[in-house]
Amino acid sequence: MKSFEQLQAQLGHALALNKPGVGVDHVLVALPSFSIAETLLSHYASRLPALEHRYLVSHLMLHRIRACELVFLSCQTPGQEILDYYTSLVPTQRRDGVRARFRMLTVPDDTPRSIAAKLLDRPDLLEDLRTSFAGRPVFIEPWNVTDLEVEVAMRLGAPMNGTAPALWPLGYKSAGRRLFTRAGVPIPLGREDVRTVGDVVDAVTAIREAIPAAPGVVIKHDNSGAGDGNVVIDLRQVPSRRAAAEELRARVTSLPDWYLRDLRAGGVVEELVAGDWFASPSVQLEVSPYGEVAVLSTHEQVLAGETGQVYVGCRFPADPAYSADLARYGRAIGEQLASHGVVGRLSVDFAAACDLTGRWRVFALEVNLRKGGTTHPYAVLRNLVPGRYDAELGQWLASDGTTRSYCATDNLVDQAWLGLPPAIVIRAVADRGLQFDHRAGTGVVLHMLSCLAIDGRFGLTAIGRTPEQAAELYEATKSAVNGAI
Repeated sequence: MKSFEQLQAQLGHALALNKPGVGVDHVLVALPSFSIAETLLSHYASRLPALEHRYLVSHLMLHRIRACELVFLSCQTPGQEILDYYTSLVPTQRRDGVRARFRMLTVPDDTPRSIAAKLLDRPDLLEDLRTSFAGRPVFIEPWNVTDLEVEVAMRLGAPMNGTAPALWPLGYKSAGRRLFTRAGVPIPLGREDVRTVGDVVDAVTAIREAIPAAPGVVIKHDNSGAGDGNVVIDLRQVPSRRAAAEELRARVTSLPDWYLRDLRAGGVVEELVAGDWFASPSVQLEVSPYGEVAVLSTHEQVLAGETGQVYVGCRFPADPAYSADLARYGRAIGEQLASHGVVGRLSVDFAAACDLTGRWRVFALEVNLRKGGTTHPYAVLRNLVPGRYDAELGQWLASDGTTRSYCATDNLVDQAWLGLPPAIVIRAVADRGLQFDHRAGTGVVLHMLSCLAIDGRFGLTAIGRTPEQAAELYEATKSAVNGAI
């Protein structure tokens, strides 16, 4: 039995095969394993199968990389109409080969646990999967990597295109602020390693003394994602007199018990970045097993929730006013992380603010050492409109030199859609002429369709030649589904 480090030494060779035209048979195991805090798992429990199914769009890779077999792991089998739908999006002459090289492995278990944890309870499935590799090179694409995913990798004898669990704390909010500073990337005024109510009050007081006009602060758990560990305190409602500390203490103390309990593990307090115009962009990076850093894309994140801290979607690419800065900062951060041994996909979230003079300021907020909400829309674009992201121009350049943009979400939700069969949604989009057309290189790709049965929710990626066309396709899809009810 190899150690995990020895196993990971095989990753570079396996990844090199996963490119168009290489022609060496190999296996990619998609492991959308959400190994996250129990509080988050319980929150998403009913939606876990649908969240796993977001990454079924990896199916679209198979028409480009014809020597790859894709094994997709999930706790629930998607309907055949969904798999047929993804096959229908690729050129007709390649569909039979795509069907033959896609394999679904279901671990039937509806407990609120990651698919890795469930798979480890089924040594028979693990052994059957390992045997099916038949000596071919193989690697695993995980959502994130904890000890559970490492154990799956060890049992399968397959390296993992992701960062080892020992390095996971590099993605904590406090560690991120220190890393950004070393990389020379601007950060909001704030304080790391807060754990108690007193720590938070002291940090807020210091921010307010330094920036009297600060509109608010954000408290963040070190180890959290998608904005779920973030709480905003509006300082405009807190008096600046001596009583401010007491009121701040009362507000923080009134936070839910679970929030204060998780805060004891560490967190940060930062100024709430604000301006006459505000945006929440991000940059997506890939670090190779050899430490090479690639800037894959930049996005504008769409945030919602009571305090505007929860990720619900994205637009690609980011605003050209600062997209080149995002790429430059992202590369510097990626190089810092690569020097520690980080591997695979990651993203960095930023805040961008502009004043009336038109000057934008960009601040790094956090590192996500995992895949996320921008991963699968990017995969849709890359696999259906092959090309490259030009970091200086801030544009996707297709192989014919044309550009592409997209709008994407996993959170189109309407109670009227609850229980709507996926086939109805697929047909509604196709009947309106919105479905992705590989000849035009534009159109809509649906995902997370199994969530319609849970809470009337689904996702989509709308690809256009311009941001305006992408937005029009996005809105037209909502209209089409409403018209199908």
